[in-house]
Amino acid sequence: MRSLVPWGGMTGLKQEMDRVFDRFFETRWEDMPALGDWVPKVDVSETKDAVVVKAEIPGMEANDVHASLQENVLTISGEKKQEKEENDERYHRMERSYGSFTRSVRLPAGVDSSKVNASFKSGVLTVTLPKTAAAKATPIPVKSGS
Repeated sequence: MRSLVPWGGMTGLKQEMDRVFDRFFETRWEDMPALGDWVPKVDVSETKDAVVVKAEIPGMEANDVHASLQENVLTISGEKKQEKEENDERYHRMERSYGSFTRSVRLPAGVDSSKVNASFKSGVLTVTLPKTAAAKATPIPVKSGS
């Protein structure tokens, strides 16, 4: 005869529920509102020494794009102007975006604002933000206790 064993799945269920609630309260990267007529897409990556933000801003010149850093929030803004021609052109489809934009990104680590570097090439703005010494991971050597 088979003995009755209580179901042991409650521990696993509790751990999974804890994990779900922990993820629910994590800080989200995309919680910063984007403002304007259109919004550039951004990638935020992190190396051991810096945070790198890349923004796709096609059809613009470097002098039409502005970037600022305040309290660990990088803000990118600008205005993409529509080309105007005085001919008798009739559009059948118009999908390209124009107008002003503002995009803010909260950075995942503390950065040194005096060493920030921004470059613009082929419609991509790349902002490299070196981390502060406090934000860099410091290896701790583990010694044998013998």
